[in-house]
Amino acid sequence: MPAALRHNQSLQKNAELQARLKVSEEALRQIRHAHEQLQAEHRQALERKMLLEEEVRFLKAQLYGRSSEKLPSQSVSPDQKMLFNEAEVLAAIAAAEAAEQEHTTTVAAHKRKARPHSGGREPIPPHLPRQEVLHDLPVHEKWCTHEHEGVCWARQRIGEEVSERYHYEPPKVWVERHVYPKYACGHCHEGVKVVAAVKSILPKSNASASLLAHLVTSKFDDGLPLYRVCRQLERQDVLLSPGTVGTWVNTLGAESVVPLINLMNDALLEHPLIQMDETYLQVLRSEKSPHSDHYMVVRCAGPPGRRIILFDYIPSRTAAALKELLTGADGPYRGKLLTDGLELYDIVAAQLKLEHFGCLQHCRTYFHKALKVAELPSGRTLAGVAMREYLGPVFKIEQDIKELRKQRERDGSALTLEEVCKLRLEKSAPVLTAFKRWVDDLLPGTPPQSALGKALAYTTNQWPKLVRHLEHPEVPIHNNDTENRIRPFAQGRRVWLFCHNPLGARASANLFSLVSSARANGLEPHAYLNLLFEQLPAADTVEALEALLPWNVRTTLPAARHAT
Repeated sequence: MPAALRHNQSLQKNAELQARLKVSEEALRQIRHAHEQLQAEHRQALERKMLLEEEVRFLKAQLYGRSSEKLPSQSVSPDQKMLFNEAEVLAAIAAAEAAEQEHTTTVAAHKRKARPHSGGREPIPPHLPRQEVLHDLPVHEKWCTHEHEGVCWARQRIGEEVSERYHYEPPKVWVERHVYPKYACGHCHEGVKVVAAVKSILPKSNASASLLAHLVTSKFDDGLPLYRVCRQLERQDVLLSPGTVGTWVNTLGAESVVPLINLMNDALLEHPLIQMDETYLQVLRSEKSPHSDHYMVVRCAGPPGRRIILFDYIPSRTAAALKELLTGADGPYRGKLLTDGLELYDIVAAQLKLEHFGCLQHCRTYFHKALKVAELPSGRTLAGVAMREYLGPVFKIEQDIKELRKQRERDGSALTLEEVCKLRLEKSAPVLTAFKRWVDDLLPGTPPQSALGKALAYTTNQWPKLVRHLEHPEVPIHNNDTENRIRPFAQGRRVWLFCHNPLGARASANLFSLVSSARANGLEPHAYLNLLFEQLPAADTVEALEALLPWNVRTTLPAARHAT
């Protein structure tokens, strides 16, 4: 074969091989691309599986787990469980020795060792009225049966045994007959004289101030829907329809108490610090669909003894709606604002040029969720470290400051803001600085959508607001007070479920404000509302209205035994 022909054949084979090589390289590239896609999808599937498992664990923990954010003792000290048996044995020995000592009595003088009340049944409070029910011996048993010389001696009463029990009597309902006698002169016939009618808060109804106070307290403090209150009144033969009662309550909230709410709003905007939070509310008839969320915003301000709690209904949670709540007759609010991490509050604070403070409790809640639901043991361990080594000590320092303030008050002095600021800078600041370094080291290697990743991201994004309290001793480190004011509303919402229309929502907000403010100032809500509904119709001046504010009637009303 000629050399030229062989050369041509070699070139042709090389061309064919190069073409096949290109096809193989293209196929290999496609395979590698598909492999990379599968790897990415696999990683996403694993990450989604982890997130879903975390959510399932979180929901189970919400349904069946303990709600406290305190760490279990095993996580604080794994070896602590080894001490349990020893402690029980020592406690049992101490209890046995104490019981042996307490059995020592002086029979002749009928003396025994007095012990403070501990455990068991609580004593009945002494302020409750007592009515004695005497259980005496029959007459024939009051005489001694051992006759001596024909004489039967009468037994002497040497003491008594007393057993106290609570007695319950259903509430009494009676009718107030307001009688206005008429007088006239039979000679001059100048006309009839009658005293002016007493003003009523609902003039065209047959509801007294006490009944209205009962209705409002039952719904907005006890969380009972009005139809249940009406059913309870039926047992006393008081026949009121839920529609009529609802109209009364809405009129009170939407019209009667509005002047007082306006005064409270003006007073709230004068305080240097406002705490805000919100929760959802369903309103059936509005411009939005029945299943859409409306909102109830809670604002808190004022020192103890002059605390203001205001509920406000807003149809949509927007920056404009929240900004309107911080704008009064004298212009925008210019103080400090304490909220959670909702971005809308950042917008409002920036527009109004407010000093914005964050909530360390929300930060701790994120890590507590990671501690309960993180899939990897390392994630749960790290969340526990955040709560135990960093956030726990900061909250402990604040508790120590609170106890020190109480101790100073008992001693007749006060803990100054300068001292609080010094304690925070000396004790809390180093812990928070170390916490920030710890978060910065963990954040890059943590999946952002995991529970631990969300906790780290929240801490990083909110950090300037979370540590701003260090230089402002009058600002608390958390927004728990506002959260606690929302809790009674949320509990009642589980029962009465929704508001019928925006008018009812605004009326409910005003009445919730009065009940919560009464509680916050140590007043029994029913007593306060009864006084308010009696005197409000005659309060025709600003001074008269101010006299009815919760903190101005504290000396004339009973205190709530469990005021929150």
